[in-house]
Amino acid sequence: MRVLNIVESAYRGTLEEQDDTIVWLTHAMKGAGADLGLLLRSNAVNYAVRGQDASGLRFGSAQQTQPPKLAEDLASLMKKAVDVYVIDEDLGERGIDAQSLIEGLKRIPRRELPGLLARYDQVWHW
Repeated sequence: MRVLNIVESAYRGTLEEQDDTIVWLTHAMKGAGADLGLLLRSNAVNYAVRGQDASGLRFGSAQQTQPPKLAEDLASLMKKAVDVYVIDEDLGERGIDAQSLIEGLKRIPRRELPGLLARYDQVWHW
Protein backbone atom coordinates (compact mmCIF):
# COMPACT_ATOMS: atom_id res chain seq x y z
CA MET A 1 0.00 0.00 0.00
CA ARG A 2 1.35 3.40 -1.04
CA VAL A 3 0.61 6.37 1.23
CA LEU A 4 1.05 10.06 0.53
CA ASN A 5 1.41 12.30 3.59
CA ILE A 6 0.35 15.89 2.94
CA VAL A 7 1.71 18.54 5.29
CA GLU A 8 0.00 21.91 5.01
CA SER A 9 0.43 23.55 8.44
CA ALA A 10 4.04 24.57 8.93
CA TYR A 11 6.10 24.47 12.11
CA ARG A 12 3.42 22.86 14.23
CA GLY A 13 5.03 21.21 17.22
CA THR A 14 8.52 22.49 16.41
CA LEU A 15 8.58 24.81 19.41
CA GLU A 16 8.37 21.93 21.88
CA GLU A 17 10.22 19.40 19.73
CA GLN A 18 12.96 19.56 17.16
CA ASP A 19 10.95 17.94 14.36
CA ASP A 20 7.69 18.33 12.54
CA THR A 21 5.57 15.42 13.76
CA ILE A 22 4.56 14.17 10.31
CA VAL A 23 8.05 14.46 8.81
CA TRP A 24 9.30 12.44 11.79
CA LEU A 25 6.45 9.92 11.40
CA THR A 26 7.29 9.53 7.72
CA HIS A 27 10.91 8.76 8.65
CA ALA A 28 9.81 6.18 11.22
CA MET A 29 7.29 4.49 8.94
CA LYS A 30 9.77 4.36 6.04
CA GLY A 31 12.26 2.74 8.40
CA ALA A 32 9.63 0.08 9.13
CA GLY A 33 9.21 -0.63 5.42
CA ALA A 34 6.25 1.57 4.42
CA ASP A 35 5.97 2.90 0.86
CA LEU A 36 5.51 6.63 1.37
CA GLY A 37 5.58 10.00 -0.33
CA LEU A 38 5.40 13.45 1.23
CA LEU A 39 3.73 16.53 -0.23
CA LEU A 40 4.43 20.00 1.16
CA ARG A 41 1.82 22.59 0.37
CA SER A 42 0.67 25.96 1.66
CA ASN A 43 2.96 27.27 4.43
CA ALA A 44 4.74 23.92 4.77
CA VAL A 45 6.66 24.60 1.53
CA ASN A 46 8.92 26.72 3.75
CA TYR A 47 10.40 23.46 5.08
CA ALA A 48 12.27 23.03 1.80
CA VAL A 49 14.27 26.27 2.07
CA ARG A 50 18.00 25.73 2.62
CA GLY A 51 19.90 27.43 5.45
CA GLN A 52 17.14 28.04 7.98
CA ASP A 53 18.44 28.55 11.50
CA ALA A 54 16.11 28.70 14.49
CA SER A 55 18.88 28.24 17.06
CA GLY A 56 18.22 31.63 18.67
CA LEU A 57 14.49 31.11 19.13
CA ARG A 58 13.37 32.24 22.58
CA PHE A 59 10.05 33.10 24.22
CA GLY A 60 10.74 35.07 27.38
CA SER A 61 13.06 32.87 29.40
CA ALA A 62 12.17 29.71 27.46
CA GLN A 63 14.70 28.85 24.75
CA GLN A 64 14.34 26.23 22.04
CA THR A 65 17.37 24.04 22.76
CA GLN A 66 16.72 21.56 19.93
CA PRO A 67 15.82 23.81 16.99
CA PRO A 68 14.18 22.26 13.95
CA LYS A 69 16.34 21.44 10.94
CA LEU A 70 13.49 20.64 8.60
CA ALA A 71 15.38 21.05 5.32
CA GLU A 72 17.92 18.52 6.60
CA ASP A 73 15.10 16.19 7.69
CA LEU A 74 13.63 16.35 4.17
CA ALA A 75 17.01 15.68 2.56
CA SER A 76 17.38 12.64 4.81
CA LEU A 77 13.93 11.39 3.75
CA MET A 78 14.86 11.69 0.09
CA LYS A 79 18.02 9.66 0.75
CA LYS A 80 15.67 6.93 2.02
CA ALA A 81 13.89 6.98 -1.39
CA VAL A 82 10.88 8.97 -0.19
CA ASP A 83 9.59 11.29 -2.92
CA VAL A 84 9.11 14.80 -1.52
CA TYR A 85 6.82 17.06 -3.55
CA VAL A 86 6.17 20.80 -3.33
CA ILE A 87 3.45 22.82 -5.05
CA ASP A 88 5.00 25.41 -7.40
CA GLU A 89 2.27 28.00 -6.86
CA ASP A 90 2.64 27.78 -3.08
CA LEU A 91 6.36 28.49 -3.44
CA GLY A 92 5.66 31.48 -5.68
CA GLU A 93 2.98 32.90 -3.38
CA ARG A 94 5.56 32.96 -0.59
CA GLY A 95 8.37 34.43 -2.70
CA ILE A 96 10.48 31.27 -2.54
CA ASP A 97 12.67 30.85 -5.60
CA ALA A 98 14.16 27.60 -6.91
CA GLN A 99 17.72 28.58 -5.95
CA SER A 100 16.82 28.65 -2.24
CA LEU A 101 15.41 25.09 -2.22
CA ILE A 102 17.18 21.91 -1.19
CA GLU A 103 18.16 19.49 -3.95
CA GLY A 104 15.98 16.57 -4.98
CA LEU A 105 12.50 17.98 -4.49
CA LYS A 106 9.80 17.18 -7.02
CA ARG A 107 8.07 20.43 -7.90
CA ILE A 108 4.57 20.10 -9.34
CA PRO A 109 2.00 22.63 -10.50
CA ARG A 110 -1.27 22.64 -8.56
CA ARG A 111 -3.18 21.40 -11.62
CA GLU A 112 -1.22 18.10 -11.44
CA LEU A 113 -2.28 17.42 -7.85
CA PRO A 114 -5.19 15.08 -8.80
CA GLY A 115 -2.82 12.90 -10.84
CA LEU A 116 -0.34 12.73 -7.95
CA LEU A 117 -3.07 11.73 -5.51
CA ALA A 118 -4.25 9.00 -7.89
CA ARG A 119 -0.82 7.31 -7.73
CA TYR A 120 -1.30 6.53 -4.03
CA ASP A 121 -3.63 4.04 -2.35
CA GLN A 122 -4.21 6.33 0.63
CA VAL A 123 -3.73 10.05 1.23
CA TRP A 124 -3.22 11.31 4.77
CA HIS A 125 -3.75 15.06 5.02
CA TRP A 126 -2.42 16.61 8.20
